[in-house]
Amino acid sequence: MLRNILLPSIFISLGFGFWVSPDFKTISAGVAIFLFGMLSLESGFKVFTGGTLEKILSKATNNRWKSIGFGVVSTSVMQSSSLVSVITISFLSAGLIGLYQGIGIIFGANLGTTTGAWLIAGFGLKVNISAYAMPMLVFGTLLIFQSSKSLKGIGYILAGLGFLFLGIHYMKEGFEAFKDTLDLTQFSVGGLKGLLLYTLIGISATVVMQSSHATLVLTITALSSGQISYENALALAIGANVGTTITAIIGALSSNEQGKRLAAAHLIFNLVTGLVAIAFLSQILSLVNVISDFTGINAEDYTLKLAVFHTIFNLLGIIIMLPLMNMMVEYLERMFKPQTQSRLKPRFLHESTIAYPDTATQAVRNETLHMWDNTIDIIAHGLRLPRSELLNEKSNLDKIVLDLPVKDSFDIDRYYELKIKSLYSEIIAYISRASFSWELEQSGEIHWLRKANQDMVDAIKDVKHMQKNLAKYTVSNNQVIKEQYNGLRIQIAQLVQSLESIRTAESSDIPSLMIDQLKLESDTQYTLHNKNINEMIRKRVITADMAISLMNDRAYVYNISRKLIDMGETLFIKQNKGISKAEKTLQLDDNELKDIHDQHQSKT
Repeated sequence: MLRNILLPSIFISLGFGFWVSPDFKTISAGVAIFLFGMLSLESGFKVFTGGTLEKILSKATNNRWKSIGFGVVSTSVMQSSSLVSVITISFLSAGLIGLYQGIGIIFGANLGTTTGAWLIAGFGLKVNISAYAMPMLVFGTLLIFQSSKSLKGIGYILAGLGFLFLGIHYMKEGFEAFKDTLDLTQFSVGGLKGLLLYTLIGISATVVMQSSHATLVLTITALSSGQISYENALALAIGANVGTTITAIIGALSSNEQGKRLAAAHLIFNLVTGLVAIAFLSQILSLVNVISDFTGINAEDYTLKLAVFHTIFNLLGIIIMLPLMNMMVEYLERMFKPQTQSRLKPRFLHESTIAYPDTATQAVRNETLHMWDNTIDIIAHGLRLPRSELLNEKSNLDKIVLDLPVKDSFDIDRYYELKIKSLYSEIIAYISRASFSWELEQSGEIHWLRKANQDMVDAIKDVKHMQKNLAKYTVSNNQVIKEQYNGLRIQIAQLVQSLESIRTAESSDIPSLMIDQLKLESDTQYTLHNKNINEMIRKRVITADMAISLMNDRAYVYNISRKLIDMGETLFIKQNKGISKAEKTLQLDDNELKDIHDQHQSKT
């Protein structure tokens, strides 16, 4: 509803401005070109978020100072605190970083955004930057049409910088032309009233343009042309700082509670910073004058003094809020409590995580673990074993299976529809919407994660096929066939226990070798069991019908074992980026496992 009113109002206002003054058209065109440059710059940097940024982020945010430093550097390079905020929300929602690190990045991003004011005031207004814009646009456009993604990314970055410079040039030209037709200083308001009014204007302009950089450029170019007063420019800068939180808030709407916590932290930080700047404006301005005198900035160079002011009040915000980070984290965790976890709905597949390869991959990985939890539930029900006992390595499975025979068939189809099918469909739909290139490393990971989900679905279907005979033979008077079917239940239960051990293994363990052992045991058991069936038929301890059923069900158990082992290898081994080179070297492939299995059979 608000958008339906706001957009036509903006169009009407712009149309009226174009009709009243041709110079207003020049300024508006400058803002539009600048914003388009921001979009191009963001598109360029997104090309390089297919692993590079993510790897840096994982290593550069393991403590408070590194997180702040990463925020400063990344925002200075990208010249977009909004983009850094949205990326941080994505990584936080996917579980790649914690809330504490995310807040540190946001603090640093606010300081990093001040570099834009320095570049514009110190360079953009001192030289004819449109001369630099044209070559950037030419070379950038040529690179955009190349097939290489890296070259395209560089092309978008060059074109973005070119449009930024061109936008600044047109804004500057427009305000210079205003001098001859209209003096905007007649609208300046002094005192506290002016401070609050222009702060609100700065917030409103930033909310509309969703770029504090655009508001700052507009402010600095108007200030350089004498179209607004220094005091009003300071208030606009404060408002731009508060208004920039709108992008993070919008980005958090489609994220989980972690993303909402970070957006709230961003808003709290910028509000506190803005209030401090307003409350201690005279003291901060005195400090600005001292620093300007010390660094040789001319007393009348208000654009550079505005850059000094912008840096000081953001730095002051960090100094004030830094000791309160732990309290802020605790408060936000209480304020945004996680929703009750449902096993029926996806927990990690949020829109905020799908834009970047690593966050999309991590979201699918976490949801696949969720799928595994549901799969354990179905297997436990299918085997008539309590989940707690199934996952307890110390439980006496021999006794439990005797005490809990499979007396009737469990409705796996209904349980599958409730807990597996819808979740599996959501994972596949999410993967299909991931827009990153299949040349990326993460694309291979996504492929194997999709296969891991399919493996679990296939294993569940095989458990379903065993239901009839489990119900028939675990209560049979024939003790041999009863022991054989209880043995199948124990074999599957032990496999689930082993996979959970691999899942929770410490870094000092070698889960890759555990996977190899499971593969070898599965092949060996299948071969030995078939020999045992022949022996039982020969001794006539089971009937031919029993033997046929047992052979079919052993085949199902073998398929279940291999599917779940493959799933575990993908989910618990290959996807673990911390796996050591030694583990990879020691891990055996299928041919090597077959050779070991054949050697074992020849000895027996």
